[in-house]
Amino acid sequence: MHDANVNRAAPTFAPLTASAVLVNPVGLHARPSVKLTQCAKGFTAKIEIALAAEGPWTDAKSPVKVMRVKAPQGATLHFRVAGPDGEAALAAMLALVHDGFGEA
Repeated sequence: MHDANVNRAAPTFAPLTASAVLVNPVGLHARPSVKLTQCAKGFTAKIEIALAAEGPWTDAKSPVKVMRVKAPQGATLHFRVAGPDGEAALAAMLALVHDGFGEA
């Protein structure tokens, strides 16, 4: 028997947060911004970045928006991630920053 009135809401995922210091010499310029957005687009989770823990938050899947952040070397980049693959997405973002986007 099929009940058409059953509410099948999508599961919700609590946001995960973490931060990392930018170690690459020129910070979050064009090339690292593209690497970050390419990595973010590999996940279904919503991924946002900010220079302060309270925001403003920027969509990490938008290269133009990420480049506007203009985070210099030594800045702390904050991440807020929510979705079914959020833990993996957050780990990948942190690894990318810790690696200096391959430039450090």
